[in-house]
Amino acid sequence: MVQRYSAFSLVKNALSGNQKWQRAWRDPEPKPQYDAIVVGGGGHGLATAYYLAKEQGLKNVAVLEKGWIGGGNTGRNTTIVRSNYLWTESSLLYEKAMQLWEGLSADINYNVMFSQRGVYNLGHSLQDMRDIERRVAANRLNGIDAEMVSAKTLTQAIPGLNTSSSARYPILGASYQPRAGVARHDAVAWGFARAADALGVDIIQQCEVTGFDIKAGQVTGVQTTRGPIASSRIGVVTAGHASVMAEKAGIRLPLESHPLQAFVSEPLKPVLDTVVMSNAVHGYISQSDKGELVIGAGIDGYLGYGQRGSFSTIEHAVQAIVELFPQFSRVRMLRMWGGIVDVSPDACPIISETPVKGLYFNCGWGTGGFKATPGSGWVFAHTMAHDKAHGLNEAFSLGRFESGALIDEHGAAAVAH
Repeated sequence: MVQRYSAFSLVKNALSGNQKWQRAWRDPEPKPQYDAIVVGGGGHGLATAYYLAKEQGLKNVAVLEKGWIGGGNTGRNTTIVRSNYLWTESSLLYEKAMQLWEGLSADINYNVMFSQRGVYNLGHSLQDMRDIERRVAANRLNGIDAEMVSAKTLTQAIPGLNTSSSARYPILGASYQPRAGVARHDAVAWGFARAADALGVDIIQQCEVTGFDIKAGQVTGVQTTRGPIASSRIGVVTAGHASVMAEKAGIRLPLESHPLQAFVSEPLKPVLDTVVMSNAVHGYISQSDKGELVIGAGIDGYLGYGQRGSFSTIEHAVQAIVELFPQFSRVRMLRMWGGIVDVSPDACPIISETPVKGLYFNCGWGTGGFKATPGSGWVFAHTMAHDKAHGLNEAFSLGRFESGALIDEHGAAAVAH
């Protein structure tokens, strides 16, 4: 009886254009003024708004998104979650995110499909293995799960992996983080949006910010395509377009924006129950719950804002994956896409106050943004609410590019993952 009623309900709503379905979040008109505004309706922006309301007690908050929720990089990534970064500053920030991921579905009452299936980082040379050993030791010192894995163990754990000594890139071993894995990108955006809306946050789509109102060095509001909106506390989380937004406020950010692409295969029966990455060959792969092989590569070398990539990068990634998994050479690709990543000189984010009082930027995540989503929002909400960085993001200030206190994570973050 329940199934018949459910099927009837689906048909009825389909015929009515789903007009009577309850909205996951409201579609309000912008108010003239808010206590805080978050510019950017991706995962980081929505997480920021959620934690502003939940942890910092700011209820009169708006998220302004020029397109639709999750339509940018949040919906254009390969969903890997891990925290095994080299330097203490990075690893502790990503570990905070990992801890939030582990309870996120329960916290926001939305299944984000977080699957802790483990992540392997392959080593192909003696130098790779020295770097892996160093990173594993650093992770353990910071209380992060990490271990060294031999080629023999990899053969047993990942049957399809080519561990032959005659391979073009012989596999000598790997690092392994058991708690790492993947999550569902659109579910993360929708879950944070619904949870923030339930706390009173206004989520305003199709509302592009065209400028900032600044008086005597203090931000007082934004100009948008839906009219001016006042606020003395504004956080900008616009990923690859952060430099463009900063320029509107007279700020120059040390960022480069590059296309980053990925692609998926036709659905297959379960063949890969973990995530395999290789910095040396710039390729990584996992299998989604729908059966698709999700494949990614390094960033394109040229600068640009096009959500597409070059054929040479696709070709290189395919060669790498076929080298690692020869049996996938006969699998057909289904679709590909591109995102826009903003890369800082030290491959680390900027989560910081700016020279304009009340204006904050969260950007520069490069290829590692998705995995940081809840942690990024958590610390950025604290920074916006207190006009002061949290201890976890204090090192990621804009001022480090003047002082020279950089955090060089290129060794752990140079490949798109």
